[in-house]
Amino acid sequence: MRVGSTGLVVALSLALAVPAAGSEPPAQPGKQTYEDHCALCHGPAGKGDGPVGLPVAPMPRDFSVGRFKFDADSDGRTGTDHDLFLVIRDGAAEFGGSPLMAPWAALGDERIRELIPYVRSFEKSAAR
Repeated sequence: MRVGSTGLVVALSLALAVPAAGSEPPAQPGKQTYEDHCALCHGPAGKGDGPVGLPVAPMPRDFSVGRFKFDADSDGRTGTDHDLFLVIRDGAAEFGGSPLMAPWAALGDERIRELIPYVRSFEKSAAR
């Protein structure tokens, strides 16, 4: 089949205008929730240096070091996903932490669960 120059131009224009499947980076569950609700205190890179968090004491947790001190579910292990879930949902004060880490139960269980791997990704990014 022979394509004239006009047909070739149209075909190339369409090919360039439509992004190839999979060309966009995959969506990161939890990213938007983090940016909307957590970054002001914990910072855009999770280092605990957000503009609202800088003047408070104690400073917000630095997620890039990956140390989580609460054993919120009392299973003898600190910083499990379930511990993070409970601290985010119920607030840190519930487990002996700062009352400035407010409860975020209004986010709902699913959004909190999506947030946990995103929060943990800051440690992985810092290790690179």
